[in-house]
Amino acid sequence: MTTFLRLLAEPDKATALAESCSRLRSGSSDPRLFSVAPTAFDTVPGKPFAYWVSEALRETFARLPAFEGEGRTARLGGSTKNDFRFLRVWWEISGQLPVVSGKKWFPFAKGGAFSPFFADVYLVVNWLSNAREIEAELLMKFPYLGDSADFVLHRNHPYLRPGLTWPRRTTSGLGLRVMPVGCIFADKGPAAFVAVDDPNSLLALLALTNSSAYGLLVSLQLAAADAAARSYEVGVIQKTPVPALSAERQATLAALAQRAWSLKRTLDTIEETSHAFLLPAALRHRLGDYDPPAIGAELTRIQAQIDAIAFDLYGFSATDRAAAQPSQVLTTEGDAEASDADADHDEEDRATPIDQTAGLLSWAAGVAFGRFDWHLATGERVAPPEPEPFDPLPAKSPGMLPDGNAPFHVHPGLLVDDPGHPHDLTRLVEEVLAAVDVTVPDEVRRWQRKDFFPFHLQRYSKSRRKAPIYWPLATASGSYTLWLFYPRLTSQTLYTALNDFVEPKLKQVAADLTALRNKGTARTRDDERRFEALQAFDSELIELRDTLLKLAPSYHPNHDDGVQINAAPLWPLFRHKPWQKVLKDTWAKLEKGDYDWAHLAMNYWPERVREKCRIDKSLAIAHGLEDLYVEPEAAAKKTRGKKKAG
Repeated sequence: MTTFLRLLAEPDKATALAESCSRLRSGSSDPRLFSVAPTAFDTVPGKPFAYWVSEALRETFARLPAFEGEGRTARLGGSTKNDFRFLRVWWEISGQLPVVSGKKWFPFAKGGAFSPFFADVYLVVNWLSNAREIEAELLMKFPYLGDSADFVLHRNHPYLRPGLTWPRRTTSGLGLRVMPVGCIFADKGPAAFVAVDDPNSLLALLALTNSSAYGLLVSLQLAAADAAARSYEVGVIQKTPVPALSAERQATLAALAQRAWSLKRTLDTIEETSHAFLLPAALRHRLGDYDPPAIGAELTRIQAQIDAIAFDLYGFSATDRAAAQPSQVLTTEGDAEASDADADHDEEDRATPIDQTAGLLSWAAGVAFGRFDWHLATGERVAPPEPEPFDPLPAKSPGMLPDGNAPFHVHPGLLVDDPGHPHDLTRLVEEVLAAVDVTVPDEVRRWQRKDFFPFHLQRYSKSRRKAPIYWPLATASGSYTLWLFYPRLTSQTLYTALNDFVEPKLKQVAADLTALRNKGTARTRDDERRFEALQAFDSELIELRDTLLKLAPSYHPNHDDGVQINAAPLWPLFRHKPWQKVLKDTWAKLEKGDYDWAHLAMNYWPERVREKCRIDKSLAIAHGLEDLYVEPEAAAKKTRGKKKAG
């Protein structure tokens, strides 16, 4: 027998070690002391020193079948090795392209934040022609792959099938969630499947794998300290035991999992960027069924029910159950994630609480732009029924304006910060709030000018992608701002800004200046101040007009390129310094040739890009110019010469 000391929870480990050793020598009992035969670890895959649990619990690995088998399977997904090029967030391409087209963009489950049972799949991946463009770049980057990139892409794995997925590396615990049909999954977001894709079997498995019992069996194989970042690799999941389920137990677990999924999805219905979005938090109660404290309490009850059933199925004793400290808890997205140091997702991926007034004003702006439907808030439109867990993701969230419905305000793809203008954004926001019977907050225009874009940029950034869809192009002082709506962005948008907004404003300012100038010596002190302000404003408008005139002829955006690439040529007109810096750096890389896969690069530097297409197959595929690509000749094999005599 070997004696082990478990002192992980002790604040003063030196004192605890001395006490435990003293008790060991005296033969006294100590809950921190464990005597286990080394051969007892053989039953656990990897033979970790899982000394703190009972022999019966370790024997579970020999007594029950492993996850991998009996129609169940878990697989690692693909990696693009160039996410900036091949990934988008779903709202970047929704202006012109369907999310699930079967041709190019597919939902991409890429791990993300800890969120058991439900997490929105917000990324899409370019999987055109079974990822030919990705494959071509991989083969050029990594010649050792030979003539196939499947070692990286894993295209023989069960993509597009409904399944379960989870973040592979996290400190928050194992958390499996639903993966809808039609998804590609990633190496950082592995996936699990069952025979014939049966939804009830998947949901029952979802409940079981999110139980404390299953979590404990997984943790035994990892043998990591509680605070360490853990890698929940496919192999670990494959080897973890799964008990047989009767039809009754399967139905019970499936019902609990579906309810948990539904509750977690309900919490996401206030997130503008979610496929589940309905209304902002300030208005969500109008549709009923939204009570976060009650939802949190019910999720806790569901977790307790799942744990109790799983403990019985695994045959855990009272001591074993005590050892299974809850490793995954169904929270309201904020409680357990505060200490999460997940290495595979960004801070902005967390579902952080937002100010209700800011969320309300943001939604009202979205209504003004034609993105969201205010009729849900007035009761004139009934919210659509909740989808089934494994249904394909929709092209639009239920809170967005349905195709064919008239928008709140008809506009040419631009709004403006200009009091008195028919397309004035602030006035429209106030009209939206009045239409849904909400008291208009004070200083809406100040919020729109100072706080709206930073708030919007933060909320529309996911997985290292920054993708705001409301673009403020402003004069140097910010005294005049044009708001471009990215989903309606075209090569004519800058001309529209010039002809319908800036030029008329310049004429109006010129007329006001002429009137004041004609007053001559009769101008009052207030007139003088206004005259000076108008002169400065006129100069800023002229600078804005000249910049737009310079940019417009060569500006041909393509939604395929994503927000950051399309916004880069306009970087001088963004006044938010962090975003301006991102765009300026992006433009520099475009000029340098780092992003020649982009359609925008072809517009500005066609000769350079076409020349590259001759030697780079991935660029040739991206631009539809495979006829230019010249396959390099195979290197001649070296022959071994005869040894010289003597």
